[in-house]
Amino acid sequence: MYTLDDVKEHASDREYVEKAIEEDALLLDGASDELKDDKELVMKAVSKDGGALEFASDRLKADREILMQAVEKKGWVLCYASEKLKGDKELVQKAAKTDGQVLYYASQKLRDDYDVVMEAVKSKGIIVKYASKRLRSDKTIAIEAIKQDKRAYDFIVPELREDPELKELAGK
Repeated sequence: MYTLDDVKEHASDREYVEKAIEEDALLLDGASDELKDDKELVMKAVSKDGGALEFASDRLKADREILMQAVEKKGWVLCYASEKLKGDKELVQKAAKTDGQVLYYASQKLRDDYDVVMEAVKSKGIIVKYASKRLRSDKTIAIEAIKQDKRAYDFIVPELREDPELKELAGK
């Protein structure tokens, strides 16, 4: 059983750290900066637990391959991605499948992308509040969001809130 203190004591010992992250990927936190920048080691950690991305180097938080693996496990870790990757449609859409909350971290451009927003509201309806006004005006998006979470009704544009179908769906 490895502990964070154990890993910190052996922070530069790649073999030790690798064994520790096989047991608990979040123990990457105790690794040296050099090992937090080791792509192979970080890939092993995020493959086991996407949350380990938090402890990766900034360089690897900008590595698309690492991010694709991490968001497959935990979509919310998109919050650790570089700004450039927060604008990567495929990556953000993949993250949204597991956690619609990622729309909050997505670039402004992707908050106005129909496919990304639809994926996000299917997972977390209330996240429609972070969609562009254009997409908060889209009835199909509104229906999906309200089906997932009736509270989403409060975040669609006022004109759509008058729609009888949406009112009924939201129980208004």
